[in-house]
Amino acid sequence: MNYRILVYTLGWILNFQALFLLLPCLVALVYQEPSGWNFLFTALVVSIIGIILTCKKPQNNQFHAREGFVLVAVSWILISLISAIPLCISGEVPNYIDALFEMVSGYTTTGASILTAVEELPKCMNFWRCFSNWIGGMGVIVFIVTILPMTGSNANMYLMRAESPGPSFGKLVPKLKKTASLLYIMYIVLTLTQLVLLLFGGLDFFESLCISTATAGTGGFGIRNDGFSGYSSYVQIVVTVFMFLFGVNFKFYFLIVMKKLKDAFLIEEVRWYAILYAVATILIAIDIFHLFGSVGESLKHSAFQVATVMTTTGFATTDFNQWPIFSQMIMLILMFVGACAGSTGGGMKISRFIIYIKSAQKEIACLLHPNSVKKIKMDDKVVDHETLRSANVYLIIYVLLVSASVLLVSLNGFDLITTVTSVIATFNNIGPGLGVVGPMGNYSSLSVLSKLVLIFDMLAGRLEIFPIVMLFFRDTWKR
Repeated sequence: MNYRILVYTLGWILNFQALFLLLPCLVALVYQEPSGWNFLFTALVVSIIGIILTCKKPQNNQFHAREGFVLVAVSWILISLISAIPLCISGEVPNYIDALFEMVSGYTTTGASILTAVEELPKCMNFWRCFSNWIGGMGVIVFIVTILPMTGSNANMYLMRAESPGPSFGKLVPKLKKTASLLYIMYIVLTLTQLVLLLFGGLDFFESLCISTATAGTGGFGIRNDGFSGYSSYVQIVVTVFMFLFGVNFKFYFLIVMKKLKDAFLIEEVRWYAILYAVATILIAIDIFHLFGSVGESLKHSAFQVATVMTTTGFATTDFNQWPIFSQMIMLILMFVGACAGSTGGGMKISRFIIYIKSAQKEIACLLHPNSVKKIKMDDKVVDHETLRSANVYLIIYVLLVSASVLLVSLNGFDLITTVTSVIATFNNIGPGLGVVGPMGNYSSLSVLSKLVLIFDMLAGRLEIFPIVMLFFRDTWKR
């Protein structure tokens, strides 16, 4: 482990974190809110530490996979710990564990909240919550790679591989730095497009900005106590569309921009993502028709809730906790599936499920025809052994961690539905579960132990398990 380059790079991350902390200061200045001083004080302290850590560049700039995984995991933990400080010292969230839960939920784009009255928060605090969704959506390290020239020949590759969601990461262009830049350009364009459309819907700039950043990161932090039920149908439809769009693999948009429409629509994961979304929406709309009395209302609420769960955004226009069991079961299945790899959505990813299904088909075919040779393909390309092995190991660790988490959270004494779905909703970065933690509830009543377990789950889920788990292995820290 090259500790010097690790500390040096963490110093630059602290410098960027200090700059991020100045944004809510500007919001506080515009709306004349004294809470902005808490962000300014934190920014000053963080910037001093960051400058000290980056004042001397280490001579040994070797950066390998181990450093990449550790840097990603530690940086996400560090920025969450720092981001919780202004909420705590301001008195808005006096319990630091609650403040940490809120900010980890923000950066991991989970949207699970311990707050019961978000409308009472200062605007700078609500902006900070939603902005954390936006930064976490594309990735903290992806942003750093876009701006900062990393040291070491393979540094960018290792960092992007450690943070990017999905079973594998493919470059859009030969240079990874340019890839990161293209990702953020597409991300910003989509965010601004939604912002403009929401302004046309009659919302003010601040609310449009908060909704757009929370939607773009598929984070789901809202700034109204009633979630999205109080917004107009126009706003709900716009948010539904963009939740779906941000759950699509960004490679799809890149190919469209490059005028490779045929290649774009040949991406197998995107096709299955659209099919699964459409089927789930129609089935639920039929099942809940008697609750709303019209096809339009049933489809609108079904499409919104399927999008929010499938893309792991976490918004809600209605309490799907009260829906028929059939609809709730579909929602529960979608919590596991998630969105596409290479998107801002969470969950296990469509691509993994495609690999698992094709692996099962291959195994059955081999049992029927022992001498046959079968290859698993995605988009007409053979899936290599490393990707298959990684997907299988991911599933094993996933099941073990979810099981252990459910066992620990069960000490709270809540009902089975609340206990199980609270873990599933946080590990898959969805936000609302069922029962006490349903779309019209929150996580404030959970014990400190349960909140700490779910904080770990949110980080492990967003970082695809491996970077967080590697922190607990002794070999990781050997020089």
